[in-house]
Amino acid sequence: MGRSGPAAAGEEPAGAGVAGAGAAGAGAAGAPQADAQREAALRAAAEVLAAGGAPAELAAPALDALGDGAAEALREDPWAVLSLPGVRPEQADGFARGLLGPAAGPGDERRAQALVLWLLERAALLGHTALEVSEVRAGLEKHGVPDPEEALGGVVTDGRVMAFQDEEPPVGGGRPAGDDEDEEPPVRLLLSLDRLALAEESLADGLVRLMSTFEPGEDAPREDEDSGDEDDGEDDGEDNGEDNGEAGGSPGPAAWEAAAAAAPSSSATALIRAAAASGLVLHTGGEAARAEPAALVAAARALGLRAWAAAWTAEGADALAALAATAPGGDRADDSAPPADPGDRFAVTLRGLLSGAEGPGRADDGSLALDVLVVCDAPLLDVETAATLAESLADGTRLVLSGDPGQLWSAGPGRVFADLLAARACPAVASRTPDFGPLGELVSGIGIGELQQVEAPGKEVVIVPAKDGGEAAHRAVQLVLDSIPRALGIPAEQVVVVTPGHGGSAGTRALNAALKARLNPGPGRFGGFDPGDRVVHSPVPGTSLPGTVVSADAAGLHLDLGGRPVTVERDRVQQVRHGWALTVHQAVGRRWPGVVAVLPDDAAGALTRQLVYTAFGRAERHLSVVHAAGQALAQAVASVPARPRTTRLRGILAEQADRPD
Repeated sequence: MGRSGPAAAGEEPAGAGVAGAGAAGAGAAGAPQADAQREAALRAAAEVLAAGGAPAELAAPALDALGDGAAEALREDPWAVLSLPGVRPEQADGFARGLLGPAAGPGDERRAQALVLWLLERAALLGHTALEVSEVRAGLEKHGVPDPEEALGGVVTDGRVMAFQDEEPPVGGGRPAGDDEDEEPPVRLLLSLDRLALAEESLADGLVRLMSTFEPGEDAPREDEDSGDEDDGEDDGEDNGEDNGEAGGSPGPAAWEAAAAAAPSSSATALIRAAAASGLVLHTGGEAARAEPAALVAAARALGLRAWAAAWTAEGADALAALAATAPGGDRADDSAPPADPGDRFAVTLRGLLSGAEGPGRADDGSLALDVLVVCDAPLLDVETAATLAESLADGTRLVLSGDPGQLWSAGPGRVFADLLAARACPAVASRTPDFGPLGELVSGIGIGELQQVEAPGKEVVIVPAKDGGEAAHRAVQLVLDSIPRALGIPAEQVVVVTPGHGGSAGTRALNAALKARLNPGPGRFGGFDPGDRVVHSPVPGTSLPGTVVSADAAGLHLDLGGRPVTVERDRVQQVRHGWALTVHQAVGRRWPGVVAVLPDDAAGALTRQLVYTAFGRAERHLSVVHAAGQALAQAVASVPARPRTTRLRGILAEQADRPD
């Protein structure tokens, strides 16, 4: 599967490149001084690194991780080097011996603390927000810490790690059957990085706040029941238009019921009714079900509310906008709705919404200026992004989280959508709209653990056997260049190859090298890239933006990301990869007319039902499966639903539900 965490190869930690950004705004006079200070800090860090036998190239990452005082921090605690990207415990031990000599022993308190943080950070890369104490203890023992118990106590006291007693989640939700009320449920001891612990707490608090502050609107009195004078009526109308859903302006049950009755499907009707009655709603369904949250947005806007939809990718936002425009109410709004703008589609990317680059902007109190927010692709929400989202919503806002629970979880730590579904803390609407056709039938079967043959008279699904990864790569290239364009009329530029990971005989590296040699050969003079190369840009962890290379010069690599020009500086080119072939994780949130899913033999152990479901679901018209994984494919679909993640959100929500008002 490759690394499911956010720091996959070619991506940077979220904080990378941020240090010193504030100084850049201090004016022309301040910029040279800030540059000089950073250069001095880089030289100092490089000197300390060299003294310990570490490469000087780690100086910039050291400043990103430890600040401008990185040199002094490394002198005081050589094992702090373990917080830098790619550094392993044995390398950190060698660096410490280089600086401290014989004093760098395995029982050094600083070493133990650094190892605990390293173990938890590695767990976060795999999606965990916490680890059981027994797992952390085992990790310390593996790396030769003489007294793991004492080390764990010291780390918790230091404050960078938090300890919790968490009730073990029962299978299937709710309390274990037959439990006595007086019997204490089993608990587990967990350790969590403070930033992840606080994010889960903040997310739970924010969601509970949305539910507890929600107030349904009231129906306006009929004209023959309105005893107020004419002037009062006009004032009320003006207030409603300005409030857009605040007190006195929110539509009542009758208005919502009329909107629900006009919905294009029974599932859309159920979703609109649920959103009318609750501040937090979950919605599950496949690709065809995305029309239902779009219908909700259209209905809410027609009722005069500031309703927006957010998707994980620009392509997803475009699809939502198109669906909302054709839903009942999508092309109209009443007089109290904000003015219609032909370019205002009310569908944005989640990243753009939270950054302020897209969407309605912020109100005076800092919250997002909206009344209803529908977030599609909700399984891709990591806990820190979800916490930021919840904190950005004002009291009483309706939040609808929609997504396909069978798809891969977030690249970052957490399994927010799955935890919320399991917690049963709010209404959940399951779509009854199926994904049609052979592709829909295939993917739906995988979702319930069945890998079945489907009738595909139009060659919607083709299985291409291969004996090993090398042959699988050869077959994939042949399909992209010749077979799919010739037999189906889908041009190569509309076909993407997806594979479990970057490495191996049929990983993205090998596949992209072969595809570049045939589709856009060139010397790769700028970091391995040439104009016309198909690429994917990962500016922050968990974000993959497809595009093409336009040119390169001293300023950096110039990209076209779907019509948006972006320049990647020379020292950030590692954020860019070739993009004819993507990992399944990079492909989430997007679909293509043609998809070649490569399942090599050396990735058999990484296969899960989630990964296969997501990979096959990227295809709109045609899917070719280049299959070299043998029986591992069927076994994974039948018996390996997903890689487990340890999280606390479900337990926190259960605790809050048990608290007295």
